[in-house]
Amino acid sequence: TPDLNPIEHLRNYIKRKLGEAEAPPKGILELWERVEEEWEKIPITVCQELIESMPRRVEAVIKA
Repeated sequence: TPDLNPIEHLRNYIKRKLGEAEAPPKGILELWERVEEEWEKIPITVCQELIESMPRRVEAVIKA
């Protein structure tokens, strides 16, 4: 389930950031460079919040 996969949340975070760009990438290489740039700029707080939310997510899945 995506709720239990933090990397999916980070992927969506990067996707949102890429969507904020003024112009689309000119090719696959530029896209990859932008993805790498956004990956490196992910605030540590975003990762911490994902980690801290895992017990709640696991509990919700168990209850479902």
